[in-house]
Amino acid sequence: MTRIKLNGISTRAPEGWDKKETKEITEIIVKELDDLQNLLYAEGKHSILVIIQGMDGSGKDGVIRNVLGNMNPQGVNVSSFKAPTAEELSHDFLWRIHRHAPLKGMIQVFNRSHYEDILVTRVHKWCSDKMAEKRMKAINDFELLLQEHNNTHILKYYLHISPEEQHERLAERMKDPTKMWKYNERDFEEAKLWDIYMKMYEDCFNHCDSPAWNIIPADQNWYKEYLIASQLRDLLKSLDMQFPGIKK
Repeated sequence: MTRIKLNGISTRAPEGWDKKETKEITEIIVKELDDLQNLLYAEGKHSILVIIQGMDGSGKDGVIRNVLGNMNPQGVNVSSFKAPTAEELSHDFLWRIHRHAPLKGMIQVFNRSHYEDILVTRVHKWCSDKMAEKRMKAINDFELLLQEHNNTHILKYYLHISPEEQHERLAERMKDPTKMWKYNERDFEEAKLWDIYMKMYEDCFNHCDSPAWNIIPADQNWYKEYLIASQLRDLLKSLDMQFPGIKK
């Protein structure tokens, strides 16, 4: 198993990538995705789970809006997982997650996910390393269940932003009226725990790797969106889906 070390992975597009050309290609892919999603829904044999994780400011909402936002809303669901409620805490940690697992024919997006229960909980020492090991095993079993028993194809994304870019984006939320609603004073406190978060993310990547994580450079939104759109398009095309015919 190749161990992922985030400090060895760039947060930017490779040199030579053209922004304008890449954005034009992404627009074409997004139109393809709309057609492929309709086919997925009509055939009703597969489901897709897109898991998006990343530090505050890494652009999770932007990916959902710009890559998945043009699809038929009847075939795409988005679930955001924040701090669990009292009811959710009274159940096992996967209870609130499993309720949002995708139906066949659907694309389900997790904006943050079950991985929060082995990330933020460990950073703040609400969850011991021993408990985290048990939770990682449960997560692996959960994802295997979806894949083997519901024909669910899982794409896991970590939006890899640099601390410098994150600071700029968090500061922008205090200045841009269209982004002020995102402002949360706690985000700056969490950013101070950057090194611990990176360690916990790496542990998560290296123990929950079936399917493997996609580490997406996220300092440039246009490159990030291209990568995710093209990977989702390639997955859908690989399913060799067909519109159901008239039964005779």
